[in-house]
Amino acid sequence: MKVGAFRIPTETPESDGTLQWSSTTLVVVELAAADLRGIGFTYAEAAVGTLIRDALAPVAIGRSAWDIAALGEAMAARLRNGGREGASAMAVSAMDVALWDLKAKSLDLPLARLFGQVRDALPAYGSGGFTSYSDEQLERQFSEWTSLGFTRFKMKFGREPGRDPQRFAAARRAVGAGAELFADANSAFGRREALQWAERLAANWGVTWFEQPLVPYDLDGLLFLRDRSPASLEIADGEYGYTGDYFRRLLEAGAVDVVMADATRCGGFTGFLKAAALCEVWAMPLSSHCAPALHLAVGCAAKPMRHAEYFFDHARIERLLFDGCAIPEGGVLRPDLSRPGLGLEFKWADAERYQA
Repeated sequence: MKVGAFRIPTETPESDGTLQWSSTTLVVVELAAADLRGIGFTYAEAAVGTLIRDALAPVAIGRSAWDIAALGEAMAARLRNGGREGASAMAVSAMDVALWDLKAKSLDLPLARLFGQVRDALPAYGSGGFTSYSDEQLERQFSEWTSLGFTRFKMKFGREPGRDPQRFAAARRAVGAGAELFADANSAFGRREALQWAERLAANWGVTWFEQPLVPYDLDGLLFLRDRSPASLEIADGEYGYTGDYFRRLLEAGAVDVVMADATRCGGFTGFLKAAALCEVWAMPLSSHCAPALHLAVGCAAKPMRHAEYFFDHARIERLLFDGCAIPEGGVLRPDLSRPGLGLEFKWADAERYQA
């Protein structure tokens, strides 16, 4: 087993409605079985790498890479006293992804084929538009994505509400009247303020997606907002769901129009597919959060999947440090079915200079 944590500087300072950052940390685990290597990763603090090395490696070493469900239970049991969410869930997620990659490689199958595809390509939307951007930077980023065939675009807002109207106007100019415009508040608002924004977003700039308006666990607040928002505006949340129980409660509450799940947090591919099964039962659409290279194969297999988030920061890191990343064409991502497993190879040597 090999574990590394890498802190990669952002291209420019980035911020959203509630956070500012200048680097992103990637935690990578490589599992070996005979002459095969399985890669998994998560975007988390470097301490998650330590957790994998010290707590999860002893649980996994010597076990069959095919026993993914049993290993998942064993890893969860090992981390019981640390809780099932947060860092624990992200550590298990990286291990789960690596196990699936290893299993697919042992069968010489692309992971999309192993899961069983329901679609040949995964629609994606361009995601960035950080609150730290000038209007010109925002317009340039969205215009570049337009040239790649994207027709959906997401921007951050909520840090400076007084400046946001001109930012939304700039975004709409860049993408044109026919494109879908999404807004992500990253929990910047309370219930009534979020409702006021919901009405403005739909009426003034034709926004069709309002993501994480409130703190993620305020399911009653999300339902309050969903019931009162314009019919043309979907409420989306779920990216901080770490367990299947969270997704069950989110769906039972009727709190969102679209569920978001993140395989780097929710238990890897195993947890993502469980979230997808719940969405299918509730007839609710699903969208993946961040990490586009990781969600491509599983997104092509999950029936309720609507689209993937082509998040600027993560897409840049994945192209920088992995071989085999899909390039969006015509607004979709296509898995490379000529490569087994995830189809990704991590460039350990290139990553050394970012060692955290």
